[in-house]
Amino acid sequence: MIINLLRGAAAFCLALTPLALPTPAAATALVTVPEVLPLEDAVGKLPVAEEDRTGYTRDSFKHWNTGLDAADGCDTRDEVLLAEAVQEPAVAAGCKLSGGKWDSYYDGVEVSEADKLDIDHMVPLAEAWESGADTWGAERREAYANDQGAATSLVAVTARTIRSKADQDPATWMPPLPDAHCRYIGEWTATKLRWGLTVDPAESEALKVYAEACETTVVHYNPAP
Repeated sequence: MIINLLRGAAAFCLALTPLALPTPAAATALVTVPEVLPLEDAVGKLPVAEEDRTGYTRDSFKHWNTGLDAADGCDTRDEVLLAEAVQEPAVAAGCKLSGGKWDSYYDGVEVSEADKLDIDHMVPLAEAWESGADTWGAERREAYANDQGAATSLVAVTARTIRSKADQDPATWMPPLPDAHCRYIGEWTATKLRWGLTVDPAESEALKVYAEACETTVVHYNPAP
């Protein structure tokens, strides 16, 4: 499907390094080269600020919208499920998904029914609000809540892990699977950098501790449009 190609292209761009930057000016205008940093350096780029959730409502972030392909009958949730499937599901009218398989990396569980998965905002909406999104307009908040421009912003995982996580940051919650921790911290940091979000003092200290343990983890991110 076209949606897999579009989202796959975004993921591919995240894997590029500065050496891949084309030299002609016209080509340069078409290719955005991501920042590529060791995790420790990436964490160090995050501005530290106190957080305030005053005024937050989930309705401040419109989701799910029609996704990358408004003509395919699938919303953002469905498109993420299709993009992240390790075995492609069948798609019926109204984007009804059946069959397929997914790997929930937070807990290492293989899932074979789409309705047992939820789409997690890597940085939860409430956390984004108190980290800077409270100053955004409605259009930018909608773009954030439906962000498929980076493969790490939205992730299909088991519903129970999302219920456990809720709106917590890494100072108080981490995926139950220890082997997922370095990946998770890298993707959390990439998302905050992509959207220019801050971290609170406790969150910053937690990220620094994990960065020391995850010394081989590399962060790739593109600033959001």
